Amino acid sequence: MSQEAIERAVGELVVETPSWGYGDSGTRFGTFPQAGRPRDVFERVDDAAEVHRLTGTAGAVALHFPWDEVDDYRTLREHIEACGLRVGAVNANLFQGNEYKLGSVAHPDAGVRARAVEHLLACIEIASALGSGAQSLWLADGTNYAGQDDLRARRERLVASLSRVYAALPPEQELLVEYKPFEPAFYATDIPDWGAALRICQQVGERARVLVDLGHHLPGANVEQIVAFLTADDRLGGFHFNNRKYADDDLVVGSVNPFELFLIFCELVASSGPLPRLTIDQSHNIEPKLEAMVLSVVNLQEAYAKALLVDRERLRAAQVAGDVLAGHEALLEGFRTDVRPLCARARAQVGAAEDPLGALRGSGYVERMAAQRP
Repeated sequence: MSQEAIERAVGELVVETPSWGYGDSGTRFGTFPQAGRPRDVFERVDDAAEVHRLTGTAGAVALHFPWDEVDDYRTLREHIEACGLRVGAVNANLFQGNEYKLGSVAHPDAGVRARAVEHLLACIEIASALGSGAQSLWLADGTNYAGQDDLRARRERLVASLSRVYAALPPEQELLVEYKPFEPAFYATDIPDWGAALRICQQVGERARVLVDLGHHLPGANVEQIVAFLTADDRLGGFHFNNRKYADDDLVVGSVNPFELFLIFCELVASSGPLPRLTIDQSHNIEPKLEAMVLSVVNLQEAYAKALLVDRERLRAAQVAGDVLAGHEALLEGFRTDVRPLCARARAQVGAAEDPLGALRGSGYVERMAAQRP
């Protein structure tokens, strides 16, 4: 692919940034407020619009409910569109209420399951009002002790609940099902891996797809292979991008393992179809929030550009010949290429900043928000 074609592709890349990534966050030991943090969803959207202005790629904002709940969703949609954005995936919250201590859609109590399904159905209505095309679902459901609940029964309840939700899903929306091997359930998690998520999607319906969170894997997991398998089955719904050292650390995308990020994009561009939904899922705890979000977007742009640079004919020839290191070197050549000038040109072509981090630091935006948002 020519340099010009890669620049165009990078300029057309769309990444959703998360509303929750702009607000207060912390660890289980404490929350660390930052000056200028947004006080409501409208101000979170304003920050998302600033990231898009700087990068040219973050044209959608993912929302989380009830965290982003408002009285009038028409007003919220108008504000989002006035900021030059659109709504990305709608994310439900089934993990914070006291009633969900033993699970939500897999809870042994039918009343709790009904309440969880009711919330998911409400999120479908919210998504329709906001023009969203996806329901994104991560469940904290699971058990802490052997014998706490019947594992087979939990799976049956989960599939039955999600089937009810899927039946209410309008044709323009899809259901994205996320998985996680552990936490907060420490003995058995109800959707522990990509295979379990895939099987649930197959049982629920054609527009149910697997959502891959880079932090939701055990050490040593080959995420790019998971991407290859799900892409081949047309069941890869999208990503929650972040990075981790041990488990679900929510670090800046590409900060710990940039080669893994590059290899994931290599699998994505190898597919003949369009890119799936790409969403950043980070809760920035000690780093400046807007800088961290901008850096994550830039790292995604660069990983995508490097993947597009790979000489596919050379790679295939090495694979067919069984030349182990020649195939590896074909990938390394793309990975080692400095694509920063290319990405800077791509951003400039869409009216964004050649140096987004430098532009943010020089703009005074963070300082103005600190003064406006006491």
